[in-house]
Amino acid sequence: MALAAKLQLRQSQSLVMTPQLMQSIRLLQFTHLELERFIDDEIERNPLLERAEPQDDAASDQAQKIDAAPEAAGDWFETETAWSAEAISEKLDTSLENLFPDDPGTSERLGPDLTAQWKSASGNGSGSSSSEGFDAADIAAAAITLRDHVAEQVALAFADPAARLIGGELADGLDEAGYMRADMAEIAARLGTNEAAVAKVLAVCQGFEPAGIFARDLAECLALQLAVRDRLDPAMKALIANLELLARRDFQTLKRICGVDEEDLLDMLAEIRALDPRPGMAFSGGASDAIVADVEVRAANDGSWTVELNAETLPRVLVDHIYFAQVSPHAKNQTEKDFLAECLQNANWLTRSLDQRAKTILKVASEIVRQQDAFLVHGVRHLKPLNLRTVADAIGMHESTVSRVTANKYMLTPRGVFELRYFFTASIASSGGGDAHSSEAVRDRIKQLIDEEKPVDVLSDDAIVDMLRESGVDIARRTVAKYREGMNIPSSVQRRREKRALASAGR
Repeated sequence: MALAAKLQLRQSQSLVMTPQLMQSIRLLQFTHLELERFIDDEIERNPLLERAEPQDDAASDQAQKIDAAPEAAGDWFETETAWSAEAISEKLDTSLENLFPDDPGTSERLGPDLTAQWKSASGNGSGSSSSEGFDAADIAAAAITLRDHVAEQVALAFADPAARLIGGELADGLDEAGYMRADMAEIAARLGTNEAAVAKVLAVCQGFEPAGIFARDLAECLALQLAVRDRLDPAMKALIANLELLARRDFQTLKRICGVDEEDLLDMLAEIRALDPRPGMAFSGGASDAIVADVEVRAANDGSWTVELNAETLPRVLVDHIYFAQVSPHAKNQTEKDFLAECLQNANWLTRSLDQRAKTILKVASEIVRQQDAFLVHGVRHLKPLNLRTVADAIGMHESTVSRVTANKYMLTPRGVFELRYFFTASIASSGGGDAHSSEAVRDRIKQLIDEEKPVDVLSDDAIVDMLRESGVDIARRTVAKYREGMNIPSSVQRRREKRALASAGR
């Protein structure tokens, strides 16, 4: 067979990921704050983009300009629209529960068992913001950091320049929780001194405010705070030295080691609970961002649900066609013309993308509300198993699109504010062959069973499995244990010890 070169014409389709398409995909998964920052950057780069403020009369003035010169102005695009679709404390008491809940800052100091149960009593820093003006106090002075706070105390505590220099080095070794992470031998070598001199300065620094800073581990941090309160007696020292027993709730051993009875031990534990395991977090800086719901769900008069986008999370972005019509005839060269044309194209694209983003969020949220109607009416026990594919098929979108939309988006419902991902839970089969159960509903049921147990009848994981199967939930023991540990609930052995101690103390 002879070989010959020839031309062939073929037609095919392919999806090309243009920069604008990639940016549109990114917009879907932006949080409210990330979207605001992105728009601010676009407005700074693009002279044809403008943000319309609700209190500003600029939008009405521009609208009048458009009416006066419609042939030059063209259409303005505004992304804020009133879309809607219908039918669619921790309390520390005398209990020893959750004495050591999660605290990422103490994981290295405690180990996995103790870390998993430590819950910080600190971190009550708060901040406020208002969209209606500002408080002069907010800009009068910058927030004081832990480093600044310690530096002032170092300057006052040490008259000797050498000691002051060591104190500064020690302060540089503090982490955000206030623990001293620097190596004393390394500091001594770097400053040309001995470890004894560094240790002497460290002892002074451990008396600084807030109490507990410059500690090298959790036990030392608690001991420093107890010393300030004049409560570091031998029994308390023994308790602090055996925090791992406290994490396991081995009260019998603790009573023997500390030489106290049950009532005294409970009092000691109450004192420890009042301490701050992360004293430096009071100077951690700015306040955390408040959660702003992207979608609001309210009961309609006809018994259905009204789903609306939160107007506060909808950016108002306008395209200034008037300005484009004014400056485009004065472009001096092709480069300037291309620049203006690109700015107009990008501005129009952004407004359309924001509009599409809002509609997509509303469509996904409306389908979630339709699927989880029973949850909104009756509560978590009626939360249905749901996955991304079910919602994607119902609204005619790709599963990855639904995944991006539900990331870091929140829904305000009559039952509280929930992340959209909260409504997607795994399915647990029914023992009677009926409808499957949501894993979140099963977790809530497990927690209720444990909360209602009595000291003389603490439920084991096997007993919980039997009770759940009687109520129609086909679940394995290892799954119950996983859910229990995920909720930071100790084992039946640890709970029995705690409840017996509380019962014997009459608390």
